[in-house]
Amino acid sequence: MLASSRRVAAQATRPTVLSTRTSHATPRPLIKVGDAIPDVELMEASPGNKVTLSRELASGKGLIIGVPAAFSPSCSSTHIPGYLSHPSLQSAGKVFVVSVNDAFVMKAWGESLDPDGTSKVRFLADPNGTFTSQMEMAFDSTAIFGNDRSKRYAVRTQDGKVTGVDVEPDNTGVNVSAAAKILGKA
Repeated sequence: MLASSRRVAAQATRPTVLSTRTSHATPRPLIKVGDAIPDVELMEASPGNKVTLSRELASGKGLIIGVPAAFSPSCSSTHIPGYLSHPSLQSAGKVFVVSVNDAFVMKAWGESLDPDGTSKVRFLADPNGTFTSQMEMAFDSTAIFGNDRSKRYAVRTQDGKVTGVDVEPDNTGVNVSAAAKILGKA
């Protein structure tokens, strides 16, 4: 009887594990077609140069490209260069690259990818991840980058409203958010 009581007591102290598995690696993003862009200040080139995408994209076409990290291999060799060299880039309207990095890193990264600035793509810093969180595009990347970072995505806008959202299902791959796929929709 004593052994039986110990087993029951041991089972009672074990934590209950609830399954939260879903059929997708990435939950559906909060930002969706028809939504407005969050009114959050980002930084361009220096901490003192504030940019608010909701104002920048209030009229005309626009494109926000979210990346996990400036200077990371896929971001620097495939994803963003694909946009910079795409012949239909200008048809996308105002184009912004956003990453959870500081303003100085984003400036240096932009200069390394587009030294003469002819693409007119603007590189914006979201140092605390506030914009990324409000877009519901943050994911836990502490094992790699030490903090939450942005999923890889492309959000198309028209007159301040979202017209399309493409998020990589594994957060970091380069497929659904690649320039060849997105600029064909722009």
